[in-house]
Amino acid sequence: MASIIFLVIIVAVAAALLGSVLIQSLSSINDVILSPVEKKCQEIANEGYRMHTLYPNSNPDELLEDDKKRLLYLDDLWMKECVSVLPTESIFNIVNNVERDFTFGE
Repeated sequence: MASIIFLVIIVAVAAALLGSVLIQSLSSINDVILSPVEKKCQEIANEGYRMHTLYPNSNPDELLEDDKKRLLYLDDLWMKECVSVLPTESIFNIVNNVERDFTFGE
């Protein structure tokens, strides 16, 4: 009888842990409430990363002129409006979100 109760407890704990992992994996990190500045920085980072993926092995001199100007503008915007304003933790969260979104194709 004690072994059955012990087995039921183990199954319940395992189901709770599995459910927790499943819920966390299905919920997006972007669902976390972001401040307006963080949202703007997330968009800047996404666009900048998208530009970098178009030219993965190029240096700025090898880019098309319009793309080069856009990328330099985004880099400048990122530094002025994000890196200099937000705490380090927010910056790392944004970077991790961008990497996760592009890795998983979101």
